[in-house]
Amino acid sequence: MVTRTTAPFQQIKTLVRQNVESGDWRPGDRIPSELDLAAQFGVARMTVNRALRELTEEGVLKRIAGVGTFVAEAKPQSNLLMIAHIRDEIRARGHEYRCRVLSRSSEPASFDVAAAFGLPVNTPVFHVVCVHEENGRPIQLEDRYVNPAAAPGFIDQDFQTEPPSEYLYNNVSHYELEIEHVVDASLPTGEQARLLDMRADEPCLTLTRRTWTDGLPVTFVHFLHPGNRYRLGSRFKPGAGRHPT
Repeated sequence: MVTRTTAPFQQIKTLVRQNVESGDWRPGDRIPSELDLAAQFGVARMTVNRALRELTEEGVLKRIAGVGTFVAEAKPQSNLLMIAHIRDEIRARGHEYRCRVLSRSSEPASFDVAAAFGLPVNTPVFHVVCVHEENGRPIQLEDRYVNPAAAPGFIDQDFQTEPPSEYLYNNVSHYELEIEHVVDASLPTGEQARLLDMRADEPCLTLTRRTWTDGLPVTFVHFLHPGNRYRLGSRFKPGAGRHPT
């Protein structure tokens, strides 16, 4: 039975991953049914369904309608090739996660923000700034703008319960989803260094993300990380007849 220290579906995801990573469940193996897993962990079938659905979207599992759920062949994934959730990353390491919201507002889009969205200047946008902590120490500063047309309820959410990226992932359509990631190295401002508990002369890494769904701009966000506490990278194999560009 799962405990109540973290969300039940997150615990089930962790336990399934452990079975896969340990080799107890190998690629191609059929895993227990939703009903069996629900009984094993003492949770509702809906909880198991969410865990398996997310693991399928992340490439860990493969579901075949009317047949069952299987361990997928290993696929390359990283936070540069997909939308990764900082809370999942931290909890997967067995550490404590916390989201500390610094500010939230609805405001007119500046020239830079409007240009990033492809919207007119002064179009209303949501703006949230928060710090993500690992075992009480800041690991990521998030400065996010969201298009209200894509996520009208975003600004009213409790981001300590469901961090911004997870809320958008769970509540905005993935139809024709398009993601842009750009990584830069820089020195933080004095305020950024203070919020990240680092020296102003220490380098940091910034991941800038823009997303669209069916052509509609959704979010424009900067994730700032202390360079000595975080890495951004990817590992993958180009498919047959394909070459890196």
